[in-house]
Amino acid sequence: MKRRSWGLVFRNAAEGIVYGFRTQRNVRVHTGVALIMCAAGFFFGISRTDWMFVLTAIFLVLVTELMNTAVEAAVDLAHPDIHPLAKAAKDTAAGAVLLAAVFAVIIGCVVFYKPVLSWLGLYSFFGCS
Repeated sequence: MKRRSWGLVFRNAAEGIVYGFRTQRNVRVHTGVALIMCAAGFFFGISRTDWMFVLTAIFLVLVTELMNTAVEAAVDLAHPDIHPLAKAAKDTAAGAVLLAAVFAVIIGCVVFYKPVLSWLGLYSFFGCS
């Protein structure tokens, strides 16, 4: 196998990300939500530790979405007809995205709970201090 330059390796990786963004609605949706969460993080001035959790959740979701896209493309190429193993591969990859998304929602709730309640003036209402 011929060695590829680092530039080509990174270009191919970027093409994969762009392919996922252009062809997969959920990649676009998750990217939009990620941008909103980043804006909220700046707006509420979350801590560096909270940023680590938020960014980890964001990238976990986007990475699993791209892996799901790769699995679906490879399965469709290898076996275009409906097959139980093809279904299992696709469903398992989609399940990984679901778990990552649930993790991201939990992180978002934990990180933004206090800032949002404080902003709404409800933090003391709920007996929090």
